[in-house]
Amino acid sequence: MRVSVIGCGHLGIPHAAAMAEIGHEVIGVDLDQAKIDRLNAGECPIYEDGLPELLSTHIATGRLRFTTSLAEAAEFADIHFLAVGTPIDADGRSYDTGQVFGAARALAPHLTRPTVVIGKSTVTVGTSRDLGALLARLSPAGEDVEVVWNPEFLREGHAIDDTLRPDRIVVGVPSARAEDAVRQVYAPLLANGIPLFVTDPGTAELIKGAANAYLGMKISFINGVADMCTAAGADVQQLTEAIGLDPRIGRGGLNAGPGYGGGCLPKDVRAFTASARTLGAAEAATMLRAAEEVNESRPTAALRLIEQTLGRPVDGVRITVWGASFKAGTDDVRESPALAIAALMHQRGATVTVHDPHAVPTALRRHPELDYCETLEGSLAAAELIVLATEWPHFREADPKALAPLVADQVLVDLRNLIDADAWRMAGWTVRQLGRPAQE
Repeated sequence: MRVSVIGCGHLGIPHAAAMAEIGHEVIGVDLDQAKIDRLNAGECPIYEDGLPELLSTHIATGRLRFTTSLAEAAEFADIHFLAVGTPIDADGRSYDTGQVFGAARALAPHLTRPTVVIGKSTVTVGTSRDLGALLARLSPAGEDVEVVWNPEFLREGHAIDDTLRPDRIVVGVPSARAEDAVRQVYAPLLANGIPLFVTDPGTAELIKGAANAYLGMKISFINGVADMCTAAGADVQQLTEAIGLDPRIGRGGLNAGPGYGGGCLPKDVRAFTASARTLGAAEAATMLRAAEEVNESRPTAALRLIEQTLGRPVDGVRITVWGASFKAGTDDVRESPALAIAALMHQRGATVTVHDPHAVPTALRRHPELDYCETLEGSLAAAELIVLATEWPHFREADPKALAPLVADQVLVDLRNLIDADAWRMAGWTVRQLGRPAQE
């Protein structure tokens, strides 16, 4: 099939590359000419595991190309994916769908034949209904333009794998014709046994919000329990392994750490909380807001652990933070817990140097007040304490014996419970891990 992907960011670029990978002819659309030029040259403007290779492969074959022209995309494609951003609105609680409706308004005059527009962005319930009415009114094809909502469940750092091998595909469809179009575009994945969950558009919109809100609550729950473990001298790692064996709970996502971040989960929990209030589900809104409050407290909780390890405030201390991206596998630093902790320590008077294998350039744009280092070894120069804040394998695989001579004091606070603490202690390091008892 011929498909377009409108919006070339952390969602759109991986989706376009994956659609080319499963055999479609794909045109990506974005307003940023410089970004389009880079993409057509096979250069990836974001970091995502496996994406640069997939992009260059399908640019070379001609199966994938990019343009700034919606008219060109409309002439070319039979199905249009909307993958534009839906940032949090000025009220801080709901989605700003301006880009979604703006893209639809710009596309509509060029839709002269029956087509299906498939929304991928995360939106407030009712958006697909309103978008369908808008396109039917503004498009020459009228009601032959239908809107399907197909929310993404991508984990940044795993976006390609999650697109090509998802655990499910959710679609909210207005008609049998629209469902048939979806089945055709995803036929290669469905043939591999990927389940297709078909529902009405409103339910599909709520499924995405509910999934991310539940994940946010699960993360906040275990981080709250980690605080209890710290106070009790208990071990959160052993606790999570034990309760994770209960099939009603499960182990996935039950990892204590510095909190959730990124461009999706924080805003999705906020917006779902706001939806609960709007729909009159006050108790649900209270529960969701509690999860947010736990997550918002993580930088302060991390600072408390760091200062307990130091035995003094961070004012005047030289500290290196390992990790800038909100998670491994991506250069996305939006609402990154690692950078929030780094910025808080800087505000408290510490001299903070940040190292990340891929996210230094994006972090520098967001937090120019911090110092940065491109190399692991260089980041340790004169450091009095290391804070491991993003779970890159790059840090797990570091050699504690080789690194020890590079550091003023061999002290490491592992906020991800990532390393083998015993091995580091044997190499002479003092190690503290989140929610785990101190060992001298």
